[in-house]
Order: sequence, then structure tokens, then C-alpha cells
Amino acid sequence: MLANFSPMNTTFAPSHWPAPAVVARRDAGWCFARELDAGEGWFFELKRKVSLSPRQLLGCFGIVSVLSLLVAAGLWSQGASMVMVFTGIELLAVAVALLVVARHTGDRELITLANRELAVEQRRGRQVDRARFRAEWVRVEPAGGEGSLVELSGEGRSVRVGRHVRPELRVVLAQELRRVLRLARATDGQVSDHELKA
Repeated sequence: MLANFSPMNTTFAPSHWPAPAVVARRDAGWCFARELDAGEGWFFELKRKVSLSPRQLLGCFGIVSVLSLLVAAGLWSQGASMVMVFTGIELLAVAVALLVVARHTGDRELITLANRELAVEQRRGRQVDRARFRAEWVRVEPAGGEGSLVELSGEGRSVRVGRHVRPELRVVLAQELRRVLRLARATDGQVSDHELKA
């Protein structure tokens, strides 16, 4: 009876999901890079993926606060006076946590290549770090092993980018940065779109 049993292998199991349609991309295969107006350069905007804006986060906190206070008031009216104290502590802790989250919703990395200069701006909360490199001296390398941050170095300085990019896509980010730098070097300062068609 077990001789006719063949275990199902998930590799060969039929899928109920349709195959994804192949759609022609208007950005000519670029995942992160965007061309500046009039072909003057390139920019990369790498930002946090956030589900709720700070205003929506405040609304959710308001709803949770009202519900918690209603439950606490009901229990307080029944004689459980300590519930209000613990509800206040709970809401204070949630408010602090949401404040930290809201402060970092604008975190991003902006990388701009224009006029043979690569500018990197990193925003983390209220802190803004900037670095500038001459494009012909920039090296793009992984900071560590596979899936690590991308290190831009040159002229004795280095900066790591890609914090807001999934680890498996950091290789693509590094390839696009190298490609844009090659374009800038090959066209002697005029970054053109001719390689996009290739």
C-alpha cells in the first residue's frame, strides 16, 4: 500500500496563482534610479516604508485612548480605582512609542549625481548627514557580506546607504549606482539616456 505512495514535492506542485503578466517598464529597467529633469543627472530616493502617516497614527492613538479610558472609567465606577492609574501609565507608554515611530517616518536617503558630483543625504529623525564625492573617484562596494549595506567610498571618506532597502535588493541598488557612475564618466559630465535603450 505504501509502495504506490509518492510524496508531493512543493517544487512541482501545480500553482493556483496565475503567472505574472510581463509588463513593459517605462523606466527602462531601473528599480531605484530616476533621471533628473533635462537629463542633468540622476537621483535615488530610498525611504522608509510606512503604512500610516503621522496624522493617521495620531487618530489611531486617539481611538485607542478613548476606548481604554471608557473601559477604565467603567471599572473605576465599579470600585476598581487602580485601573485608572494603570490605564494612564499604559497610554503614556503607547504615546512615547508612537512619538518615536512618528519621528522616524520621514527617514530617507537621497543620492544625487549631477555635475560630476555624487551627493548623499541621510535623514534619521532630526539628524541630517551629508557627504559629497567626485563621481570619478567613487567606489561602490558591499559593506559586509551578502545583503549588507552598500558602501560608497572615495577621497578618504565613506558612507553606507541602503538602510531602507530590503537586503535582497541591495545588490540591485549597488548595480544601479555603478551603472549611473559609469554613465557619468562615459559622457564626460553629460549624463545621457542612450544606455537606457540597451
